[in-house]
Amino acid sequence: QNGTARSTAIGGAITSLGGDLHSVFVNPAGLGQFKTSELVLTPGYNFSNNKANYLGTSDKDNKSAFAFGTSGFVFGSPRWSFGLAVNQSANFNSRISYNGVNNQSSYSEKYLEELINNNVTDPNAAARDYPFGPSLAINTYLVEPQLDNNGNATSYYSLATPQTGVKQNQEITTKGGITSIGLAATRNFNDKFFIGGSMSIDYLSYRRDQTFRESDNTNTANNNFNYFETMETLETSGQGLNIKIGLLYKPIESLRLGLAFHSPTWYNLKDVYTTSIRTDLEGYQGNGELFQSSTDLVGEPGQFQYAFNNPMRLMAGISYVLREEKDVTRQRGFISADVEFVNYGSGRFGEDSYSGSSSYYDELNNTIKDIYRNAINLRLGGELKFNTLMVRAGFGYFGNPYEDAEIKGKRMNVSGGLGYRNKGKFIDLTYIHQFVTDGFYPYRLEDNAFFPVNLKSGVGNIVATIGFKF
Repeated sequence: QNGTARSTAIGGAITSLGGDLHSVFVNPAGLGQFKTSELVLTPGYNFSNNKANYLGTSDKDNKSAFAFGTSGFVFGSPRWSFGLAVNQSANFNSRISYNGVNNQSSYSEKYLEELINNNVTDPNAAARDYPFGPSLAINTYLVEPQLDNNGNATSYYSLATPQTGVKQNQEITTKGGITSIGLAATRNFNDKFFIGGSMSIDYLSYRRDQTFRESDNTNTANNNFNYFETMETLETSGQGLNIKIGLLYKPIESLRLGLAFHSPTWYNLKDVYTTSIRTDLEGYQGNGELFQSSTDLVGEPGQFQYAFNNPMRLMAGISYVLREEKDVTRQRGFISADVEFVNYGSGRFGEDSYSGSSSYYDELNNTIKDIYRNAINLRLGGELKFNTLMVRAGFGYFGNPYEDAEIKGKRMNVSGGLGYRNKGKFIDLTYIHQFVTDGFYPYRLEDNAFFPVNLKSGVGNIVATIGFKF
């Protein structure tokens, strides 16, 4: 997530350090380091470059967008500190494209499996009751039923031709983010022990537009298959609530120890989605290019409301302040480290936060357990102070959350920045670069081979913070 330019420059390692408005979203006990009040503004700019590899073929794409980090106000006093902050805790702006030649399976086979697994023997039901998938493929003749003498479907088959190879390519564009508004309070006990808590409301907005295209890899003009493409649009919106509790302890003036717990964020979300298919089957059944959308069958976009709880987090930190003095003008810097535990498999979907789960949600949650696992994240950073000028650097490592050995998901952050503080005003400037390894499956099949897309991304973020002390 984004932070202030200072917290970002030191890799986000502020669990035990404190003294930064971003503590509202990490360890609210860190606000106890404030003895004065501050107003903070943090604009930013993100740009990403994605390299995808699918079936031995590589492709590149990129996207950029404005962003913002932690901004708000903190009121500090000898005993109590309060913070009100807003932060873009997630940025979904990205674009991915990839392509490859597959001679083992077709995307369209997932439509076959859905119809066969649901024992759909009525061709009319197949053409009517699955408007966001198989029905579109049936009505554009990409998928055909095999009929018995009574006109019942005994099975289904696709006109796609993986036996001679199909060219597969996909473009995925996402945008949106999560905006968090946090309110925190901290109690200071003799400048030795600090306890704090915060509550955040998250506003989620997400849009994904994706097109998957599959075309004949031969020059044959009479094999009843030229290409098909499926277009999907998904918009997700909603709100969530979470709490954070933190402790900070200073056994000696130069050493700080921190501990923080983040509850799951309890989201109520709504999906709005449409699907369409376009086919060119080289004159099959006397037709040319055909197109159908889910709205042709149901009259409006699909909608689905549900609850989702993301994983809880537990983090601990240690900081050592160089030449710590009560006179902050004589401090010369610090080094800080965090370790974080996340159980990614504990994410949960449901009709509401913790009750009323149907068999659908039970199956979905079991799938999450199968796909995701525990991970350890590490953050390290430091600062050197030269009177009014500060130099900072940081590093972060985020562990692989996937159980699947074919997908290597990890992220490393490298950051650096400068800061200037003088006469109650300060400005910080940071650049952080993320090296991301990730992956996903374009489709999954029960009875045939399917393959992952492996991603390597470079994500840059320029962050500036302007602040005023009162």
